[in-house]
Amino acid sequence: MRFTRRAFVGTALAASIAPPIGRARAAARYKRCLVTTPEGQKALASYAKGVQAMLKLPADHPHNWFRNAFVHLMDCPHGNWWFYVWHRGYIGYFEQTIRKLSGDPDFALPYWDWTQEPKIPDGMFGPGLTPTDAAFEPYTKTLDIFTAYFKPGFERYWGGLTPAQQQQLAARGYKTLGNAWSDVTGIDGKGKYDPGNEAFAATSRARYLSRDKPGLDAGATTAVSKYTVLAGLLAPHFNDPTVSLSFTSSKSPSHTAPPAEKPAFSVLEGQPHNLVHNCIGGVGPFDPGPYGNMTNFLSPVDPIFFLHHANMDRLWDVWVRKQQSFKQPYLPEGKDLDLLSKEPFLFFVDADEKAVLDGKAGDYLSTDRFNYEYDRAGYGEELIGSTIAAPVPAAPTLTTARATGNAASLSLPAAALRRPGAAAETARPIVALITLDRAAAGSDVRQFRVLLGDAAGSDANPAGTIGFFGPAMAHGHGGHETTFAIALPPTNPVLADRAKAGTRPAGAGERPADVVVRVVPADGGRNAPNVLKSVAIGPL
Repeated sequence: MRFTRRAFVGTALAASIAPPIGRARAAARYKRCLVTTPEGQKALASYAKGVQAMLKLPADHPHNWFRNAFVHLMDCPHGNWWFYVWHRGYIGYFEQTIRKLSGDPDFALPYWDWTQEPKIPDGMFGPGLTPTDAAFEPYTKTLDIFTAYFKPGFERYWGGLTPAQQQQLAARGYKTLGNAWSDVTGIDGKGKYDPGNEAFAATSRARYLSRDKPGLDAGATTAVSKYTVLAGLLAPHFNDPTVSLSFTSSKSPSHTAPPAEKPAFSVLEGQPHNLVHNCIGGVGPFDPGPYGNMTNFLSPVDPIFFLHHANMDRLWDVWVRKQQSFKQPYLPEGKDLDLLSKEPFLFFVDADEKAVLDGKAGDYLSTDRFNYEYDRAGYGEELIGSTIAAPVPAAPTLTTARATGNAASLSLPAAALRRPGAAAETARPIVALITLDRAAAGSDVRQFRVLLGDAAGSDANPAGTIGFFGPAMAHGHGGHETTFAIALPPTNPVLADRAKAGTRPAGAGERPADVVVRVVPADGGRNAPNVLKSVAIGPL
């Protein structure tokens, strides 16, 4: 199970930074509840009050709704191992702010479990809870209106940033306010407009799902399915160079720097996180942009952002308790834990309107920092201590192939494709690591369909969708070659046929199962030559 003396030492050190969540839960003051429960609905009413109060604050107030969203634009990490811990700090302070401004001392963020309900909860179309609501229009009707309202106060804020904050922004590619504002407008320093990089969204197009059509599209529905989420929760390590075995995405030297190697998205960040964002914001039917709020780094302008990320945080909590149930490490070890814990997060604002200038990632590795727990109503709880989640003796073998054009042919052990005696959603998944070169596709291509076929050339069977969240950025997110871990559905007819095709009569042995993986732009309308670089497939 690869659990060495070093692992025990690392776990002990982790406990000194983030006490076991099981112990913290007994004394937690606040409980985050599934939004569709009575407790969740009560929290949603307070949430709406808090959102509307933040909207009415002056543009340069630290708790102004848009000022809060700009914290995400300026500092959020994606595609690296800081993703979970940074967002825990961000939504934790936000939750405290809503508690204060709503007048509800018991408020805790509700979460949206899209695995159980792959559609936006109906209450999130109520007053103040959708960015297409009239409450947003005085500020976001047009880009000119938003600029006149918000930019003067933002300029004053920018002028007061500390040298340490300025250094982190420069590493992100924001050496000046103009650099940052170009990502708001989509217009670069040379006057070129990239509609896909316009983080601002006018009120009329701020969210592309509606009360009449709230459901996630096919790609996002697969990404939030039990089978996909199971694959993410079964990862045995907080971080692993083989991203299918890693709960987090690539390790990087800081949350504003690219990974040392090619970036890689873990299952949960690359699949439910990215594709839910993109679906709500219109990636696909509205390519190449401009999009709604949820597709770029001003995504917190849409109040659904915080329910989405509360569920991502909940899944981290589930994963930690799963690790604890098997006495396995739930944080990195040794120097890696030190690197992770000491990373400065410099842009959060607390409930008292004060900038948190001395914050570090280690402050947010446990739910203790904000004194909350989750109810047990969401998907994943059943995995804690279950047989399917038990550690396996050794890492699985992956079969790898380089791509020719947009296709890769693999000869897989047929036994690796068979999952006898288990329901599809509870069998240990088959995972594919798919490496793409986004630059070859052009920066406007955000999503790709993964198709499975056989040596005869049939590739009409979709196996999933890959989606980049946001535009490529200077600090490495969405850079050139990027690997995504995706769970391959066991019900896919190609996988089922290939598993059967590999069998021979008793004593005759097995021949490999030939599988062809192809990647094409999700909208089917643009040619993206040689975007696929390699594929690796194996059991988890």
